Amino acid sequence: MKEFIQSLPKVELHLHIEGTLEPELMFELAKRNDIHIPFNSITEVRHAYNFHNLQSFLDIYFQGANVLINEQDFFELTWAYLLRCKEDNVMHTEIFFDPQAHTERGISFDVVVNGIHGALVKATTELGITSELIMCFLRHLDEESAFKTLAQAQVHKDKIIAVGLDSTEVGNPAGKFERVFKLALEQGYLTVAHAGEEGSASNIHEALNLLKITRVDHGVRCTDDENLVKQLINDRTPLTVCPLSNLKLKVFEHMEQHNIVTLLRKGVCVTINSDDPAYFGGYMTDNFMAVNQALPMNKIEIAQFTFNAIEASFIANSEKQRLATATQGYLDQHQ
Repeated sequence: MKEFIQSLPKVELHLHIEGTLEPELMFELAKRNDIHIPFNSITEVRHAYNFHNLQSFLDIYFQGANVLINEQDFFELTWAYLLRCKEDNVMHTEIFFDPQAHTERGISFDVVVNGIHGALVKATTELGITSELIMCFLRHLDEESAFKTLAQAQVHKDKIIAVGLDSTEVGNPAGKFERVFKLALEQGYLTVAHAGEEGSASNIHEALNLLKITRVDHGVRCTDDENLVKQLINDRTPLTVCPLSNLKLKVFEHMEQHNIVTLLRKGVCVTINSDDPAYFGGYMTDNFMAVNQALPMNKIEIAQFTFNAIEASFIANSEKQRLATATQGYLDQHQ
């Protein structure tokens, strides 16, 4: 099964590009940009990646982002992730970025988005990997900051397909950003939001009802509300679940307790993703492997995660058909 999973075509829908900053690149960029970081070695950084909750992760996540200064930095960060995609047979990826994490410290929006976009364009031609870009608002910041960020994005609207909402759920309800998301929808963006990771199932309801989101990022707390699960099944609302992230942040103590396979078998459009792989110890193949090792599945079930991700993606139907045909062809060869 290991070889089957390794070579399985994959689609990633929940990936924070700042969360792919490996310690080696962090040290390289810190030196190049003369930025102080509170670590003396790569080993020390890895030891710091023992989180007890979401906030303890975010504290280090934002420290790491400080080394990203120039357009080339964002290009190299994104390109390094895309090379991992190639290794893991990721055919298509939809990447989150957090502009406020950078504009708040004086880095221009243009620098951030142009660096990321340049790598995505290169990957299309040189690696055969397609992509979309999703701009996230940081929910611990205020509504005014989100509106400002949305305005800054207008000149780059051709590069950004959707807006999202990330950072800590606790104390930051979806309703705080209802007006921003309404304007984003009017401007033609698709919408997604983190909900039901550290927060309750009610947060998922709020995100669906108030923000009119197309898919739910994480959403694992949906199983606390059976009616919500039925709604997700009936509406084919996708969940972009990140198994190793959930384990690292103590959403589940053990992978055997994870509900992702149960949700899959119930018919929820659930997908596997890597979230912040540099911090959580695994890219796409690692996440697939970890789930199957703890909760064994057959090949059809494993491939269904890819079919679900294709269905949930923000690409044209013709492209969805192409990816689905490639995945089905791979499955047929390995039955």
